[in-house]
Amino acid sequence: SPTSPAPIPHLSCPNPPPLLPQSPTSPACGAARVLPFHASRPTALPTPRTACFQSPHGHLCAHACARKPVATQELLQFKEKLDLVLSRAFCANEQFSHSLKEAFEQFINIKQNRPAELVAAFLDSKLRVGNKGSSEEELEEILDKTMTIFRYIDGKDMFEAFYKKGLSKRLLLGKSASVDAEKSMISKLKAECGSGFTSKLEGMFKDVELSRDVMASFRDSPQAQQISPDVELSVHVLTQGYWPTYPPVEVRLPQEILELQEIFSSYYMSKHSGRRLQWYPSLGHCQLKAAFPKGKKELAVSLMQTMVLLLFNSADGMGFNEILQGTGIDEKELKVVMQSLACGKVRVLRKEPKGRDVADEDQFFFDDEFKHQLFRIKINSIQMRETEQENEQTTERVFQDRQYQIDAAIVRIMKARKALSHTLLLSELFTQLKFPLKAQDLKKRIESLIDREYLERDPAQAAGYRYLA
Repeated sequence: SPTSPAPIPHLSCPNPPPLLPQSPTSPACGAARVLPFHASRPTALPTPRTACFQSPHGHLCAHACARKPVATQELLQFKEKLDLVLSRAFCANEQFSHSLKEAFEQFINIKQNRPAELVAAFLDSKLRVGNKGSSEEELEEILDKTMTIFRYIDGKDMFEAFYKKGLSKRLLLGKSASVDAEKSMISKLKAECGSGFTSKLEGMFKDVELSRDVMASFRDSPQAQQISPDVELSVHVLTQGYWPTYPPVEVRLPQEILELQEIFSSYYMSKHSGRRLQWYPSLGHCQLKAAFPKGKKELAVSLMQTMVLLLFNSADGMGFNEILQGTGIDEKELKVVMQSLACGKVRVLRKEPKGRDVADEDQFFFDDEFKHQLFRIKINSIQMRETEQENEQTTERVFQDRQYQIDAAIVRIMKARKALSHTLLLSELFTQLKFPLKAQDLKKRIESLIDREYLERDPAQAAGYRYLA
């Protein structure tokens, strides 16, 4: 028997034999390239299990995951290749199967939060409109394979936060490729993590379905008769606790939109007097009818883009600062909006001087020469793109939620045990909490609870705590 198996670079075997060869001198020596030792039965293999599957390629995948979402697809292919080797070369040996699981858990979680974010982004790309070339059966197979990777991730609460954010945009902006696929994914998550993990995701679907009923009732109401027949209004009424936290945005909405908001608010409050509506213009989108000299068009734009374009009904040209004052949009965000309207593929506005960047001194004009082969035109916006700032905010909210969970777990344990040593308390916390933890972070939360008089140091033992009723 050998001293220690060397790491395997790729673990690939194009035509593996059904069983391991019985002798190193056997002509069927395909498995000799997979492991540097042989045995007559797979169950008789030595036990340095983790070394067998800790491939450098696995670490390569882990570092690639930190760079690009495409690596999630490569990781799925790598896992499929290893499963094939395990099945054909090692007859799905239980020890090797366990080693493969341990190796994946180890290298996937090298970057603690990044894999959760990237797996959520991968699922978002597969479940969003525009994912061409995948049938329903193929999509279902991809979801099943992705769930295998999901099981290896420690920070499942981080995944839930990013997945919820992607789901919210797919639902609100009508970008979901298949409602059945969405519900199938949620059922898989529910089977894996329990109903508590998916309760908010299911609540989001209920809100969307209830909003359809609300709008159907609104269209039959007297208030709806105040709206022009040329205008079609659609409103999503959302339960705040189910959806991601969106920062309120203060903007100067056009009078036409304010009137529509007031009409719907009066109807809704007549039905639900105890509730309060808070509008989020950053999540809105519109279909605008535009009359260009070379033909009429319909523009699919965000509400922020709509606010800018409606200003050009009263003026052919405006400076950036005038648009900034007229819309009240944040300066940084407005520059991105102006880029999408004057510097993108579809340019309904003309910028002077020309260039890809927007400056405070730039002037914008209605483009009289605009023409396009399509009647309905989608002007790309930033609503479906995750910015670094948004990702940081989502991550920060997850860390904040984790602090609350740690505090609750400490109080729950100490209330049941009354007194406990520091070591035993940390052991209980590591057992109960499912996300990645550091002892230093737990110590800070314990100190915080002592300051707030939930706990006190036990005078009977040096490193112990007592619960304060």
